[in-house]
Amino acid sequence: MTHLRLSGLPFEQQREHLASILLADTLVSEALHRAHVLDLPDWWIVSGALYNTVWNHLTGKPSGYGIKDVDLFYFDASDLSWEAEDVVIRKGAELFAGLSHPVEIRNQARVHLWFEEHFGQRREPLVSSAVSLGHFAAKTHSVGVRLDAAGRMEVCAPFGLDDIFSLRMVPNRVLDNRATYETKSARSKAMWPELAVEPW
Repeated sequence: MTHLRLSGLPFEQQREHLASILLADTLVSEALHRAHVLDLPDWWIVSGALYNTVWNHLTGKPSGYGIKDVDLFYFDASDLSWEAEDVVIRKGAELFAGLSHPVEIRNQARVHLWFEEHFGQRREPLVSSAVSLGHFAAKTHSVGVRLDAAGRMEVCAPFGLDDIFSLRMVPNRVLDNRATYETKSARSKAMWPELAVEPW
């Protein structure tokens, strides 16, 4: 199977495979190029649109299957007001209009201001979008991609890419995200039965 050939490869080779899969996908490629135009500070497209696209490629499912939205992180600590973030969100809404899936834009510099109200835990302020990736409930999901000034794909994957290519869900216990991990694992397993899920 394809994923067995891709898992276990050195990171650089996996990164090349990831880039080829994502850039060949209409949704992700278009989102990347529009985000590149938006040019937010420290921006990354992250999470479901990426690993779901890889799993769809590996299991023969159509583009967009299982994807609810496209998550776009950026980091701007110069103004932590909701109003400043809302300006970016509105600008993004115009730029991403017509894309097959909605794009959710969030300033990672503001996460600590609302996290406790939503998830019941306090968070220290983050220092970058990349650091935020290391706090996802699943190590498998901790990946971000963006285009550099020359249009080449950059990849941020603090736990590597092997779990994605192995179709394996692995918990990230840096925070008490058990409920989130189990909910996401159950949904993913139902949609991609090939997925192996490591218990929390």
